[in-house]
Amino acid sequence: MATGTAVRTAGTAGTAGTARTAAAAGAGAGAAGEVGTGTASFGYRRVGAGAGRLRRTLLASLVAAAVVVPVSAAASAQAPAPAPAVFAEDASLRGRYAAHRANLAEAVRMAEDADRTGRADRLRAMAAAGSAQFLTFDGRGRGRAVEVFGDLETAERVAVLVPGSDTTLDTYERFRSGAVALQKRLQAGQPRSAVVAWLGYDTPGTVSTTVLTAGRADDAAAELGPFLDRLVGMAAPGARLSLLCHSYGSVVCARTATGPAVGDMVLFGSPGTGAGSARELPTTARVWAGRGGADWIAGVPHVRLGGLGFGTDPVGSAFGARAFDAGAGGHSDYLKPGTRSLDALAAIVLGTAPVEEAGHA
Repeated sequence: MATGTAVRTAGTAGTAGTARTAAAAGAGAGAAGEVGTGTASFGYRRVGAGAGRLRRTLLASLVAAAVVVPVSAAASAQAPAPAPAVFAEDASLRGRYAAHRANLAEAVRMAEDADRTGRADRLRAMAAAGSAQFLTFDGRGRGRAVEVFGDLETAERVAVLVPGSDTTLDTYERFRSGAVALQKRLQAGQPRSAVVAWLGYDTPGTVSTTVLTAGRADDAAAELGPFLDRLVGMAAPGARLSLLCHSYGSVVCARTATGPAVGDMVLFGSPGTGAGSARELPTTARVWAGRGGADWIAGVPHVRLGGLGFGTDPVGSAFGARAFDAGAGGHSDYLKPGTRSLDALAAIVLGTAPVEEAGHA
């Protein structure tokens, strides 16, 4: 990175609080950012001249963007838990739900025995007093969970939420709250609907270089594609699926091959996908894109250098996605109750959203 290049970032972290971070840029130059609730901005200034220095400045900006620190619980990399339940292929949903609840209860006990009270408390909340419906639960390490909200077997409309960075069992409650809000909104328009919160991959840390590359997304896409195929057989006959992909989750979705049951793929709060246009994505679904007016991700440079970054802005006309109204919210606000973005996402899932001409952002 270039000496004498300064980068400043600011953005929402999804919860109240302020943190300061710094990333070295060359010999003595650096990037510093402040994170808190509210509107975010991102900028860079270039000292000196030359195309090579500009390229290095953009690279420094990408690295700085990865150092926007979320206010969240620390990951429990070594948290103890039993191995996940294993099922026969024809196992019923009710049987799966019950087995995962039992596994979750055992994970709570093991965390308490290991004096991991914070993890135990978070797992206890996930149990939802015995009413949780998990298709997947693995309490080991950072954890994985795939949870169903609504009656999947009768659902004619199914939304699959794919989260972004730093979503783990320790931060699961914020992911779940968005799924609950979406399900309530869908139910108002279509009682036979369900939401699936898919934490089926190891998300990258926001403060890491992995969030700037597609490695985690490639691994996740290899899991998500087959899961969607199986999900079709669990829902009502002819059910229509929608993929709702937030932040780094949009990189995952953009690499996921989908079958004909997936009618819509929605990218929101996206840093880019690595693809130059919606036509390059391995799906026949309609591709939508939106970004809140106060989302700090708007300032991330849409470049790709040496495997870092994700290129074309999904909300730009060059990408060719259908636009939806994401309102004025920040990076963590898309699924908040009462927001225009939540209304728009629900309308896409329900098939009532106005189909705008592709390429208009």
